[in-house]
This record gives sequence, C-alpha cells and structure tokens, in this order.
Amino acid sequence: MKFISWNVNGFRACLGKGFGEFFKETDADFFCIQETKMQPGQAEFETPGYHQYWYSAEKKGYSGTAIFAKKEPMSVSYGIGIPEHDTEGRAITLEYEDFYLLCVYTPNAQKELARLDYRMQWEDALRAYIVALDSKKPVIYCGDLNVAHEEIDLKNPKTNHHSAGFSDEERGKFTELLESGFTDTFRALYPEKVEYSWWSYMMKSRERNIGWRIDYFVVSNRLFDRVKDSFILGHVMGSDHCPVGVEIYL
Repeated sequence: MKFISWNVNGFRACLGKGFGEFFKETDADFFCIQETKMQPGQAEFETPGYHQYWYSAEKKGYSGTAIFAKKEPMSVSYGIGIPEHDTEGRAITLEYEDFYLLCVYTPNAQKELARLDYRMQWEDALRAYIVALDSKKPVIYCGDLNVAHEEIDLKNPKTNHHSAGFSDEERGKFTELLESGFTDTFRALYPEKVEYSWWSYMMKSRERNIGWRIDYFVVSNRLFDRVKDSFILGHVMGSDHCPVGVEIYL
C-alpha cells in the first residue's frame, strides 16, 4: 500500500497549483494532508474511489488536517481526546483491521520559542495517545511534525540550534517517541541520505536547497519490516513543503 503525506500550506491555494493532478497521478491508497487552512465547504474536491475525512481548526484560515482513503475505516477519531489540544484540527486517526493511520500537524514552537511550553505539553499528550493505540495494533503516524531530529535533517544545524523545530527540547521529545517503540522510516532506511521536505520562502531557499526534513512517516517497530520504501518527493511544487511517502506491505 502507498501512503502519501503533504503539508499543503492552504488547500485552496494548493488546488490552484496542481494538487489535483498530483493526487491522481500518485494513486495512493491513503493521502494525508496538513495545514488545510479552511472550514468545511470552502473548497470542492471530488475524489472518486476515496472516502474523505476533514478536521478543521475552530480558528478560520488556520491549521487543519484531512485524509483521503480508498478503503473505508472501521472507525474515525478526530483529535486526541483532550479538549485543550483539540481546537486546532491537528490529528485524525483511522482504524483498520491491522493498523491505525494517524495524520498529524504538530504545533509550531514559533519565533523565539514563544509556544514551546505548549508544544511540550502537546508532545507528551500525543505520545501517550500513540502508545495507547500501539498497545492495541500497529500505528502508521505521519505528517508535518515540525522538528528536524538530527543535524543531517537540516542544512544549517549550527545556526539553527535554538530555532523552532531544532531546539533541544523538541528533538528530545521526538527521541522519546522513537524510544517508546517507533521507527522513523526514512532515516532508518537511509541513514546518510540528505533530503529535505520544507524550505523557507525567503532567500530562494528552495532553489538553493537550504531546507529542513520535518515531514515524516513513523511506524511501530513491529511494522518496520513490512516497509518497502520511504521517500521524499522534493520535485513536487505547490507548497513550501513537498510530499513524503511510504510503501508498506499490508
């Protein structure tokens, strides 16, 4: 099965930049998107053969997630079951017979780490949620996780050491998650490969490939031996992020 995840930085804007064509060409079994920045009914997107699941933030034009799935799930959950974390449309879980699929848009710690305290609370709550899912069946966890885990995951680690997305605290929380029984599929398969999934709109960063790898597919350890490939589609335009994906034998 093929899984794709993409922070589209505004679904309506991305629709005008070739999203529909890429969606059809990719023919993924599951297509997860983050940062939809829209409320229900603000965009029409027909997906024959797919079931659509949308989760919008209460604040208009902000955050939001969605999943397009060829197979109808056994159940769908919106949020992580904690009211203070469930107003921004950041997590959708689909349950299937043999696994859970979790699409997440992780909160940004923001400039000067202004939202770092909240980010830490979110990380702990989300990790507990994922571990609880994993106790029942394996988890496929994807999305814009807003962290570059290791120095190899961004172009300029030294000058960004205390920047949002590369603080010791954020990196440490990702380590905690992996140590709870999960695998970063791309890095596990390609320990030395340098590819990025996000580039600033400033200073021609994408043209110069001054980027960060902050979009992931993470799986339960016991599922990793079924992962055929994990990839980053850096050539695909339409957002400041590019799509990432995995192929898994399920």
